[in-house]
Amino acid sequence: MKNNTIHPLHAKPSLVSHTLFLLMTLLLTMLIFSAARWGLYFYNHDLSAGIPRAEIFTSFFTGMRFDLIVTSWISTPLLLGFIWPTSFTVRRMCIIWLSFISSIALLLCISELDFYREFHQRFNNLVFEYAKQDPRTVASMLWNGFPVGRYLLFWAFLSWLVYRCYQWINRAAGALAEKHTVSGRQSSVLARAGMFVAVLLLLAVAARGTLRQGPPLRWGDAFNSSHLFANHLGLNGIFTLVKAANAGHGDTYKKFWRDAMPIEEATAITRQWLLTPQETLVAGVDQALLRQHAGSKTTKTSPSNVVVILMESFSGAFTGALGNDQDITPAFDKLSKQGLLFTRFFSNGTHTHQGMFATLACFPNLPSYEYLMQEPEGTHAFSGLPLLLDKAGYQNVYIYNGSFSWDNQEGFFRNQGMTRFIGRDDFVNPIFNDPTWGVSDQDMFDRAATELATMPKDKPFFAMLQTLSNHVPYALPNPLPVAPVKGKGAYSDHLTAMRYADWALGEFFQKIQHEPYYKNTIFVLLGDHGFGIDQQLTDIDLLRFRVPLLIIAPGIREQFGTKTHRVATQIDVAPTVMGLLGKPFQHQCWGRDVLSLDYEVATKNDPGFGLIKPSGNDEIVGFIHDDHIVVQRPNAQPQLYKYGLQPAQASVYSNEQERDKLAKTLRAYVERATRSLLDNTTGAHAATSKN
Repeated sequence: MKNNTIHPLHAKPSLVSHTLFLLMTLLLTMLIFSAARWGLYFYNHDLSAGIPRAEIFTSFFTGMRFDLIVTSWISTPLLLGFIWPTSFTVRRMCIIWLSFISSIALLLCISELDFYREFHQRFNNLVFEYAKQDPRTVASMLWNGFPVGRYLLFWAFLSWLVYRCYQWINRAAGALAEKHTVSGRQSSVLARAGMFVAVLLLLAVAARGTLRQGPPLRWGDAFNSSHLFANHLGLNGIFTLVKAANAGHGDTYKKFWRDAMPIEEATAITRQWLLTPQETLVAGVDQALLRQHAGSKTTKTSPSNVVVILMESFSGAFTGALGNDQDITPAFDKLSKQGLLFTRFFSNGTHTHQGMFATLACFPNLPSYEYLMQEPEGTHAFSGLPLLLDKAGYQNVYIYNGSFSWDNQEGFFRNQGMTRFIGRDDFVNPIFNDPTWGVSDQDMFDRAATELATMPKDKPFFAMLQTLSNHVPYALPNPLPVAPVKGKGAYSDHLTAMRYADWALGEFFQKIQHEPYYKNTIFVLLGDHGFGIDQQLTDIDLLRFRVPLLIIAPGIREQFGTKTHRVATQIDVAPTVMGLLGKPFQHQCWGRDVLSLDYEVATKNDPGFGLIKPSGNDEIVGFIHDDHIVVQRPNAQPQLYKYGLQPAQASVYSNEQERDKLAKTLRAYVERATRSLLDNTTGAHAATSKN
């Protein structure tokens, strides 16, 4: 006799089986995200040193709440199964959807391992900014800089494994439902509707991440520790990426920054901090900081030429002259004995384009406007070195290993006064050509030496030299002219590239030191930004901003000594250089001439200050004053730290009066700079239009 009994694993879907299917897939998705968090933790384990174990557990618990939010997003389409619970087609669609979206999630989780190691940030709008750049260059950078092939194989295996798990869950849910319900029993419309509403409400609550009244769970809820890595572990990368996509360039808190206080008060505070004794405000114009600089009173010899060398990823944490003993920068260390070294100098941002516009355009990296070179506001005229020197009759040249189309460099700087550009396509028979970025640093410096030697002698010159070899994928000439760095794990390739860049810098100075123009030139050597290392100071990752600044100029050591411990940032470069030239000038730089102050009492009376902001849509901003830094996030209590750089250390500093003073200064500065940017009143001359 033929057996018509249906095997439970092949039973028709039911309301009960779909409920079980949903619960089991929710659990699997949560397990995937928890495993990804453990992977991030172990992949960047060095960053956990010194973090109490209790804080790590708190981060993982908080992270599960963010995981639940993303899981609820992923699971929403499964509600269709409660409308047609007996449909094989709907169940297959659910499995296909879950397999597809889980595969995408797995790819993002794997990619975030190296993203975090590189930037010390969870996924943010940097992902979209890179996506908007030249696809060929980005693809080459990724392929040559990371083990993409192995990652893809691992991703494919995990995706297949997860797909098989969903198939198994489908069969197991059917078997359990068949075992505990009457075979063939159909669910009523009322039962289906009730279950649909109940699950919808549960997913809605899960999507909030919290049972509290008021706003849902926000990224700020993950920041419960003084350790940045612990805070980041409490987030979910997909959650932060989705929030970044919704926020665009991170403009969700514009009101917080623009309306911090009455604009008159913000202007007064900013002026108080920026004006030096050698400057007077220029009355009768709209610009808030337009001022006349009387020229240096201490310069004995007035040099003519200016050469700025912006070194890619030249971290102060690995610079020998700043205390590192690993012999990464012997050439820079030797050069530091010829000039004035800044021991507490910081980049204004954490990407090259921010270092470029801060150094040359003399404008800070601001929340919502950190991609200034690519935005409409970047067409404004800024009071930077190119325009100031152009007004003084200087010829100029910008020499760079790579393509000036990247980050809209040529368009931006041509508008700021640069007239001659030499990029990757202008090098003939280079020693080495990296297919991702361009020629090697030694090629760039060789060309620079030739160009500077042949500059017309009828007027002074300004040259901007920018390196690139110390960048992922760290493609370097073979054989290398320096010993590779070994035993530093993930940092070995990066430090090898930094040592090579340092060598190329040293070779450049060897070639030019006997040129007639050498003794009549100001050389400014600085890093565009640092890079993430295994020690994070404060929750803004202060060491990523620490870069060296060395100024070599006639008589500078005799006038100012060998080192200065005054805090300064890249926006101080332009006015400081103009001050060293010794002639009066009118400007509206958002930094100041840090060498024109009373140098004898500088450390005691004016230890210096600076504004810093990392890349990405996390609108965190730091204000450094002496050995303190206040960190401000929108709609959050500011945090004050006391820090040291040699040795590197930081701790929360409990001084509410100091904290509130610096936090107010930070917000006043950001508000005043943002208003001037939007009003097109950032330049050294009266604006032709005002919004």
